[in-house]
Amino acid sequence: MDLLEMLQGQLDDNAVSTLSKSIRADKETTAAAANGVFATLVSALSRNAAKPEAGNALLNALDRDHDGSVLNDVMSLIGGGGSTQKATNGLGILDHVLGGKTNNVIQMVSKASGLDFLKTGELMKLLAPMVMGMLGRQKRQQGLDLGGLAGILSGTVNSASSRRQDMGLISKVLDADGDGNVMDDIAGMGMKMLGGLFRK
Repeated sequence: MDLLEMLQGQLDDNAVSTLSKSIRADKETTAAAANGVFATLVSALSRNAAKPEAGNALLNALDRDHDGSVLNDVMSLIGGGGSTQKATNGLGILDHVLGGKTNNVIQMVSKASGLDFLKTGELMKLLAPMVMGMLGRQKRQQGLDLGGLAGILSGTVNSASSRRQDMGLISKVLDADGDGNVMDDIAGMGMKMLGGLFRK
């Protein structure tokens, strides 16, 4: 099971068009940045799930707010309506998943994809509920515990790393000093190695 492929499968041509209009960017750059957002969030979630305290917090959040129902109407979700419901509160999700380093991650994806910083931030807020919704849906459908969730997430990261090195590079940026802190040192990392990351 590859969460990235499942997430990308939600973004057909119409969905990408809607996203690009929501953030006022061209479709090609929007699609590239969207792949970067998905990869970055899945990588961050994988690291969170591997640690007991953060993993249990993730499990509780999925049980409480993310049952996957947001995926029933993706077009409304990504249309920029700005719902404050927890299941669709993209900024709240980002702060939780990225450990308070949201702006640094936006900067990374922005430089890697070529999308403007502010537009990248809007895109991340729109897509974050999709990521949590997909994870929550798999948890419910398969009855996953924390170990099962961690397995799906790490499997996705490893699969992507073996295919393209995308996730491996992102993971190194997300935890540059190897101490397990999801977002350590991201602002200080060079961006050149990520320059062509999402243009494949």
